[in-house]
Amino acid sequence: MSAWTPCPESCLSLFAGDSLRTHWQRLHLGDSEPWPTNSALQDGWRLYHEGDFGTAADLGLSLGVDGLALACKATCMHATYVEPRDSVRFPRLQTVTQWTGRRLEAAPDDPTAWYWQGYALGRYSQGISVSRALAMGLGRRVREALENAHRIAPTHVDAHLALARFHAETIDQVGELIGGMLHGARRDQGEALYDAALALAPQSLIVLSEAAEGLLMLGGDAAQPRVAALQSQARALEPLDAMEKLYLQAAAAS
Repeated sequence: MSAWTPCPESCLSLFAGDSLRTHWQRLHLGDSEPWPTNSALQDGWRLYHEGDFGTAADLGLSLGVDGLALACKATCMHATYVEPRDSVRFPRLQTVTQWTGRRLEAAPDDPTAWYWQGYALGRYSQGISVSRALAMGLGRRVREALENAHRIAPTHVDAHLALARFHAETIDQVGELIGGMLHGARRDQGEALYDAALALAPQSLIVLSEAAEGLLMLGGDAAQPRVAALQSQARALEPLDAMEKLYLQAAAAS
């Protein structure tokens, strides 16, 4: 694959020594990844949280199934928040769908593989435009992958958020009637998923910010008071790792 564009220096973090384990629960509220007992995998996650996504992805791949979540997350976060070239971003996201597809052939009840397949397809769809992706049938694949992740792991916070975003973006792009009839998107389901994510991780900067954005798409002006409250709560939190810093930079630039 092409060389990995470096993470901006302003987004780098440091997790030397025991710092990673100390912050692990907060860092992984969303994906429910357990603390790895494999020291090499610990090193890979340390690289990921510090912003060295390319090295982290390579190390994850070298560890096989144990490192799949790391490889997928590092690749997807880099493609979403760092890599500016569509010619590089899109193939990397497609590679994640291939990795997860092979994993699901062997382990069809792996919620992590379903989640990252849905996430990668969703980000690819955003890149080529949601309306075009829906016309290509990618919306159904995104929804089904994320619904599988949500069904198998009902407390997976990131699966709640990604599935809620599917409902919100679909309705925002094509309207509630067409979104529901053709793509299975429903306003009430999106709102319920955001509510569930907030209940599971009420102090997560990402959850607060994503819920605010999604609820605005779903509720419009009527949602403004709640959206403003969520945004205020998110602004009171400090980003902890490279991904959270990148997320805030992207939000500020949009």
